[in-house]
Amino acid sequence: MSGEEEYVELSKIFKRKKSDQDIFQELMSFKVTEVMLVATYYDSYSIVREGRFFDKIFGEYLQLNLFSAPRITSVATYDEALSHMEDRKFDMVILMAGLDKQMPVSLSQEIRRLYPDLPILLMVNNNEDLKYFDKPSSPGGSIDKVFVWNGDSRVFLAMIKYVEDKINTANDVGVGDVRIILLVEDSQRYYTRYLPLLYSIIMTQTQNILTEETSDQTHKILKMRVRPKVLLVSTYEEAVEIVDKYMDNLICVISDVKYSRDGEHDENAGVDLIRYVKSKINLPTLLQSSDPANEKAAEEVGADFIDKNSDTLSMDIYNFIHQKLGFGNFVFTNSRGIPLATARNLKEFIRCLRDVPPESLLYHARRNGISTWLMARGEISIAKRLRPYRIEDFESTTKLRQKILDVFEEARLERMRGRVVQFDPSMVDTDRFVMRIGDGSFGGKGRGLAFLSNFIENVDFQSTVPELNIKIPPTTIIGAGEFTAFLEKNDLLKSIYEEKDFEQIKKQFLSAHLSDEVDKKLHQYVEYMNSPLAVRSSGLFEDSLLQPFAGVFSTYVLPNNHPNPEVRYNQLASAVKLVYASIFTPTARAYFDAVHYKIDEEKMAVIIQKLVGQKAHDRYYPHVSGVAQSFNYYPFSYMKPEDGFAVIGVGLGKYVVGGEKAWRFCPRYPNLELSALGDQIKDSQDYFYAVDLEENEKSLQDGGEETFIQKLDIKEAEEDGNLKHLAMVYDIDNDRLSTDFSLRGPRVLNFANILKYDLVPLPRTLDILLKYFREAMGAPVEIEFALDLDPGYKGKPTLCLLQIKPLIRLETHLDVDFDEVEQERVILKSEKGMGNGRHTHIRDLVYMDISKFDRTKTREMAVEMADLNKKMEQEGREYVLIGPGRWGTRDPSTGIPVYWSQISQARVIVEMGLPDFPLDASLGSHFFHNVTSMNVGYFSIHGKNKNEFVNIDFLDEQPVEEHTGYFKHVVMKQPLTVLMDGKTQKAVVMWNQK
Repeated sequence: MSGEEEYVELSKIFKRKKSDQDIFQELMSFKVTEVMLVATYYDSYSIVREGRFFDKIFGEYLQLNLFSAPRITSVATYDEALSHMEDRKFDMVILMAGLDKQMPVSLSQEIRRLYPDLPILLMVNNNEDLKYFDKPSSPGGSIDKVFVWNGDSRVFLAMIKYVEDKINTANDVGVGDVRIILLVEDSQRYYTRYLPLLYSIIMTQTQNILTEETSDQTHKILKMRVRPKVLLVSTYEEAVEIVDKYMDNLICVISDVKYSRDGEHDENAGVDLIRYVKSKINLPTLLQSSDPANEKAAEEVGADFIDKNSDTLSMDIYNFIHQKLGFGNFVFTNSRGIPLATARNLKEFIRCLRDVPPESLLYHARRNGISTWLMARGEISIAKRLRPYRIEDFESTTKLRQKILDVFEEARLERMRGRVVQFDPSMVDTDRFVMRIGDGSFGGKGRGLAFLSNFIENVDFQSTVPELNIKIPPTTIIGAGEFTAFLEKNDLLKSIYEEKDFEQIKKQFLSAHLSDEVDKKLHQYVEYMNSPLAVRSSGLFEDSLLQPFAGVFSTYVLPNNHPNPEVRYNQLASAVKLVYASIFTPTARAYFDAVHYKIDEEKMAVIIQKLVGQKAHDRYYPHVSGVAQSFNYYPFSYMKPEDGFAVIGVGLGKYVVGGEKAWRFCPRYPNLELSALGDQIKDSQDYFYAVDLEENEKSLQDGGEETFIQKLDIKEAEEDGNLKHLAMVYDIDNDRLSTDFSLRGPRVLNFANILKYDLVPLPRTLDILLKYFREAMGAPVEIEFALDLDPGYKGKPTLCLLQIKPLIRLETHLDVDFDEVEQERVILKSEKGMGNGRHTHIRDLVYMDISKFDRTKTREMAVEMADLNKKMEQEGREYVLIGPGRWGTRDPSTGIPVYWSQISQARVIVEMGLPDFPLDASLGSHFFHNVTSMNVGYFSIHGKNKNEFVNIDFLDEQPVEEHTGYFKHVVMKQPLTVLMDGKTQKAVVMWNQK
C-alpha cells in the first residue's frame, strides 16, 4: 500500500484533548466564554499549550471563584472559521498572523461585515509584521487591537481581560464601584508587555486579599467583583473621555508621551493628559517614554517617569504600582459532624484521604460528597469516574480507599500526557509528557518538543503505524526565566555583554550559582535518572518560524553513570551553565551581527533529555540517527520536491546534522538508488560518534562539547553487533553487495534491511509524519529522530522524535521569465537552484581561484572568507559566492567549513564540482537550514551536466579588486541579473553591458 493510500487528513485524526472546565455562577454581565483562535495547528498549540495557559487561567479562575474559564476553539483556515461561527456564538476572535498575512485581514473584514460588534484581536509573531496591519487596526478598521506574541501565555490572558474590561466597565462601575487603571499607549509592542504585567499584579493582589478575608463567601465574591479594571486606549481623545466619564473611579493613569491627538502625532499628548488629569483629581500618574529627556516634563506635571529602554522596565512598573497604589475547603467529619481534617486543595485532599478513619470515608462516600466537591473544584474527570461506584461494590473500606486513590492517580497521569507538567523527580524517566523547571519560555527548540509530545498523544499512531512505537525521549526543560535569574543572581547582567574573551565568560558562568530551585531539582533529577543525557540549548530565536538560528548554540552529552550522584550533578549543572554561556561564543556573536539581532534579546531555555541509544561495551549510541525534511530541493528521477528526503547514519545525531557522509533517501521512494555502486562504497559512513561511558570524570570546561564523545571507526559498531540490519558488504569477486559479513571487503551502510526490505517501516512512517507536521506547522519542516531497533513497548522498535523546526521561511512565489536570458552573457547556470526571485543590484562576485584549490587547506579558506565577508558587511555590499564542494560542511575534506555568519553578505551561494572534487549537496546540516531559511539563492553545479556550468574563464578576464590566497573578488561595471525560479529550480546569473 502506498503512502498516498494510507494518508489520512490531519484534521480527521488530530483530536485535541480538552481540559476540565467548571462553570460557576456568573458574576459580570459579560464574560468571554467562547474564543475562536484562527492559527495553524502549531501556532495554536504554542499559545495555548506550551505556555501553560490552561494551568494559569484555570488556576486563577477556579481559585478566585470568579467565573468560568473560556473555551478556546482552534481553527486553521478561513472557511473553517466562518463555518464554526455559523454554528456557535463566539465572544471574541483572535487571529494569528503567520506566513500568510493577507488571510487574517480578509477574514477580519468578512467577520466584521457579518458580526459588526464582535471583538477581533490580532497577534503577530514579531515586531516587523506590525506595519502591515496599521490600516486594518486603525479607527474604523476591521481589527480592534494588535498584540505581539512573545512566548508569554499571560499575553493571551491579558487579551481576554482587555475585552472583558472594555465591555464590563460601564456596568461594573455602577454595580460594584470598580476601580480603574487607565493605560494610554499606542505602541503594540509596549502594551503587549504592560497589560500582562498589570493583570498579573492585580490578580496577585486579589489573591492575597482573599487569603486574608473571612470565610464569608459573599464577601469574597464582592471583593472579586470590584477588582480593578484596566482600560487601554491609544489616543488623547479616548483618554480624556475615560477620565471625564470615570473620574471618581480612577486610581491610576499610565501614559506614553507621544501619541495621536486631533488625528496628528503629538509630541506632548501624554504630558498634556497628565496635566488635565491633575487639574481634575489628584491621583498617581506615570509617564513612560523612550526619550529620557521627557523625565523633566514628567516632574513638571507631578508624574513619575519610566524610561522605556530601561533593562528593568517591568520591575519599574511593578514597583510603581506597589508603592503608589495601596470555595470552600473539604472538611472530613465523622457521622456526628465532628471535623477530623480539612483539605484546602487537591493535594491536601489526597493526603487527608490516606489518613482519615474508615468511618469518615464511608460517611462522605454515602453522601456522594467527594465527587460533588471535586466537581466544584473543576476536577470533572475524577468526579465522573468515582460517581458510578457504590459502597456495596467494595469488600472493605481499605479497598474503597485504594480505589479512590487509584482513580486520582490514573486521572493525574492521563491529564499530563502530551502536556507540560511541573517537575516531579519520580517521573523523570517518563516519556508521555514534558516536565518544566522554573518559569519562562521554552525557546524554539523546547516549544517544538512540547508540541511533538502533545501531537503524539493526540494522534492514534497505533492504528496509523502499528509496527512502531513513536515517542519523544523523557524530557525536562528549564524555562528561559532561569537564564535571566541566573545572570541577575550572579551579577552578570552588565559585565557579560561587554566581556569578549569567551574563555573568561565560561569561567564566570561555571563559577556562578544556579537558583536554589533549579539546584535542588537537578540534584533530584540525577538521583532518579542514571542514563546518558543530552543537554541542549533552546534559545527564544532558535528553530523559530521566522528566525533560523540552527546549530548556533551548544549541546552537551553526559554519560551520567558515575556512582557518586554529586559528580553527576556537577556535570549536569556545568552543562546547563555552558549552554547558557554559548550565547556569547564568537560564532554566536557573529551570527547575531549577521542577522541584525541584538544579543541581549536572546534568552536561553535548556532541554535535558534522556539520550536514545544502547550500551555496547563502554560506549552508548543509537542504532540509527537521522534528519528528515518535508521538502527536497534536489529531487531525483520521478521524485517531487514535496516528497521530502531523509538522511540517516549510525551513532549519535551529531554525525548527520553536521552534514557528514550519511545515507540519503526519499521516504516516499526508499528503493530508488540515488548513486552508483562505486559512489556508495566511496561515500559510505566510515566512522560514528558515541558517548564514552568509561571516562566519566572529565571536565566539560576543558573538553567542551566533545568531552564525552568518542569518534570511532565503523568496524567498532560491527563488533558491537549493530550493523547486522544497517550495512552490506562489497563482494569484490562478484562486484556486488552481499549480506554475508564473513566476507572481507568494505562495509557499505545503505540500511537495506530497513529501506528495501521493510524490517522497520521507517520510510513510510517518516513520509506520514512529514506530511502531518507540514500541515500542523503551516510550513515545510525538519525533524530529527533516533531509531531504537531493540524491542520496546509491546515488543516493537521505537522511533524517538528529538526535535522539530520549520525548514524555511516561505515567500510569495515570483514567476521568473527566462526568455530574457542571452546565452552569451551567462556567467553561471544551474538546474538545481534554490531560492525564488530576481536580483538586479549585485555587482560583486567572490570565487575560488581554482589553480590554488587544495582540499587539505579548506580551513584556511574559511578564515579568508570570513575576512572578505566582514569587509563586505562594513561596506554594505552583497555578493555572489562561488566555490568547490560543500559550503558550511563540518567535514573539511568535502568542502569549505564556514559558518553562516562568515558568508552572511552572500546573496547567492554556488557549490560547484571539480573533476577531482565531486559535489555532494549540503543537505541535513544546520548551515543549510540557516541559508535556506533566509531565502538566499543556493545553486548546485555538478559539472557533469552540459546544461549547467560556471564560466571561470570569463571571471578570470575581469579586473580583480582583491586577490587573497585562495579567492578572487571582482566587481562588475554594471549590476548582474540573477534569475531564480523556485518551482523549476532553474537559476541563471548574467552580466550586463548597460
